[in-house]
Amino acid sequence: MYSNVGRNTIAMVLAGGKGERLSPLTLRRAKPSVAFGGKYKIIDFVLSNLFNSGIKKVYILTQYRAYSLTKHIRESWGKWTGLGEFFVAISPETSSESESWFKGTGDAILQYLRFVESSDADYVAVFGGDHIYKMDINQMISFHRMNRADLTIAALEVPVAEASRFGVFTVDEDSQVTAFTEKPKNPEPVPGRDVCFASMGNYIFPTKKLIEVLQEGKKIYEDLDFGKHIIPMMLEKGDRIFAYNFNDNVIPGMKAEERGYWKDVGTLDSYYEANMDLINVSPQLNLYNYKWPILTNQGNLPPAKTVFDEDDRRGVNIDSYVCAGCITSGSTVRGTIMGPRCRVNSYSLVEDSILFENVNVGRHVKIKKAIIDKNVVIPDGTVIGYDHEEDKRRGYTITESGIVVVPQSGQVKK
Repeated sequence: MYSNVGRNTIAMVLAGGKGERLSPLTLRRAKPSVAFGGKYKIIDFVLSNLFNSGIKKVYILTQYRAYSLTKHIRESWGKWTGLGEFFVAISPETSSESESWFKGTGDAILQYLRFVESSDADYVAVFGGDHIYKMDINQMISFHRMNRADLTIAALEVPVAEASRFGVFTVDEDSQVTAFTEKPKNPEPVPGRDVCFASMGNYIFPTKKLIEVLQEGKKIYEDLDFGKHIIPMMLEKGDRIFAYNFNDNVIPGMKAEERGYWKDVGTLDSYYEANMDLINVSPQLNLYNYKWPILTNQGNLPPAKTVFDEDDRRGVNIDSYVCAGCITSGSTVRGTIMGPRCRVNSYSLVEDSILFENVNVGRHVKIKKAIIDKNVVIPDGTVIGYDHEEDKRRGYTITESGIVVVPQSGQVKK
């Protein structure tokens, strides 16, 4: 799992995204800090990929609503890995007065270039912090070295018909990038195939090259950005840029259906669907692969339990994903993800829903197809998800596919 390649690399993780399309879940937190799969945060996926790849020096660049994310990094990644000084969350909010909010992805790295310059690493991995996937980054670095590249960009295979939503590479037969276009009207497919290469926003640079291009770019662009500015600049100069096909990446213990799995979870509906996939009999994303674990703050919580076994009052969890500290007390939970420390009280029914941490559902409650944010208390007798007009009257968000989102705003109105 570990290799000298990873150990010779530092990582800069861009974790400042607002995630506006995930509102109201992102009203109080950045997108990378949103819960996923009950116990995890979205950022845990990229950090686990780096850690499992042996890349142990990681700077996490936060920005928007950074408090909860910084707290999570400090209490989990900085603490239990024993690598507190290497998993560092840094933010313009807590930095010197000369530093301002990031104006672009390149500008974010530029503001903290001193960390890159002072390292003895040969390579810098610049990765996003808000996607769900598993990846052995060593394989991408090996590809980068083999091609003697100035920049390697992780690429998704997407159908030509869908490629206009992405930044798309034109490549030759050796996967060398010859052009890059953001959201092209007529995307160019990979030679001899009916798919396009779309950027994942994950980059490998030789350390010296990254410093050089950022210092050149800042002379021209105030809002320096990798997609808009740096890649076109490097192409114009004739630098060697290669697209690394994410479909070629194989992790230990990986099943065939997991190959190429990557989710943006950028909308409430896509977020809900990706979570619900986890409770399928054979989910596309396998969180039970102990050869490539997704790591997070486990907390000192007791096991989940069910309480009562009477005909009209039986605690049961069916086809559900139940985290530590949960109590299902004389109620039915079906097709649902329960985050840590949730409680569902007697005679209630919760179906096809996502409960964030420490949600308390009262008695005689009915909830269907809902996302309930952290610490929300649902009073006895409340009904959510059955009458969308009533849900709207209470101020809840209803998605296009009919998911009801209950925000983190204290006690729910009956």
